[in-house]
Amino acid sequence: MTAKVVVLGAGYAGAGAIQQLEAELDDADITWVSDTDYHLVLHESHRVIRDPRVKDKITLPIHEIKSPSTRFVQDTVEGIDTDERTVELEEGNDLDYDYLLVALGSDTAFYGIPGMAENALTLKGLDDALEIHDQVKEAAKTASRNDPAKVVIGGAGLSGIQSAGEIAEYRDKHRAPIDIYLVEAMDEIMPGQDPELQGTVKKHLLEKDINILTDDPITEATEEEIQFDEGEPLDYDVFVWTGGVTGRKALDNCNLDNQHNRVTAEANFQTSDDRVFAIGDSAIIDQGENPAPPTAQAAWQAAEVVGENIAREIRGQPLKTWTFNDKGTVISIGDDAVAHGVKAGGMDFPISTFSSVPAEMLKKVIAARWIADITSWNRAFKAWDSL
Repeated sequence: MTAKVVVLGAGYAGAGAIQQLEAELDDADITWVSDTDYHLVLHESHRVIRDPRVKDKITLPIHEIKSPSTRFVQDTVEGIDTDERTVELEEGNDLDYDYLLVALGSDTAFYGIPGMAENALTLKGLDDALEIHDQVKEAAKTASRNDPAKVVIGGAGLSGIQSAGEIAEYRDKHRAPIDIYLVEAMDEIMPGQDPELQGTVKKHLLEKDINILTDDPITEATEEEIQFDEGEPLDYDVFVWTGGVTGRKALDNCNLDNQHNRVTAEANFQTSDDRVFAIGDSAIIDQGENPAPPTAQAAWQAAEVVGENIAREIRGQPLKTWTFNDKGTVISIGDDAVAHGVKAGGMDFPISTFSSVPAEMLKKVIAARWIADITSWNRAFKAWDSL
């Protein structure tokens, strides 16, 4: 009997896993479900904030990723019934499965902060990046040197820092009267990261005239200002929140062990239901004391293994255990970039933290390599200047 395998999501985890499944399962009935008909190179989506034309370079059509034998369904997942082994869709009929891979990505976490969900923009997809661009552009139109537009980014992790950098580049290119504020509740930007990396990134942010406010959590967001635990309120024209991740609502009542709608999975990606696997931001994957981070890097690595493990489960073979291999951090601040703890061929770079041209080139190479891996080098070359 042909096994029905359904994959949910077209992010890094889903797109990477599809190709691995196709390679492992010649005789399976594979269905791929996503609410978009493209894969977004999400870690480059901040580029769209500066220049919307970049979207054509970082959206990869589904038909260029999957094989013709894989069925694609463009729809929104509403729920999962593990007892009936079905996936509930918003518009189409329910999908039956024998084996399911949950790779739906994540939503933005607002941590119960009053007014945050209602008043903040987020950066979880292409439409979000375009909306931020439009609002920044509109705010600048009505501003002046004496009364500049205020753009506030909440959360000084990767997304927040890269968004602030792109807005700074937009400001400088268009000579727009914009003041940029990067707000972080913890006492340093990039909480939990190496102090050398934090210091180097902070230096680049300050050089781009980005104001950094730390060690004071946001307690409320209204239509006009954000309020802090201790400091004075900060009014804004555009407010972007990048403060954290939570699971998708579709996983609310799926009868799988989960935390904040992120499904818990073993190091082999199996969940509390042996026929359901989970990777990427949808999952909290056991890695001992600390779970795998919700990053593109982790999703890429997991996708390389999960396809083989689903095939092994179907064949009754032992599953492989996956261990996340941190290959370092590369972050862009506008046209600049900083790299830290980078490994190549299993070897550490001789300098732990570096910036300038080498880091900028490395950032481009990482994005281009991913595009080439799931589509073609021709498409990667076309995207190069936008990365």
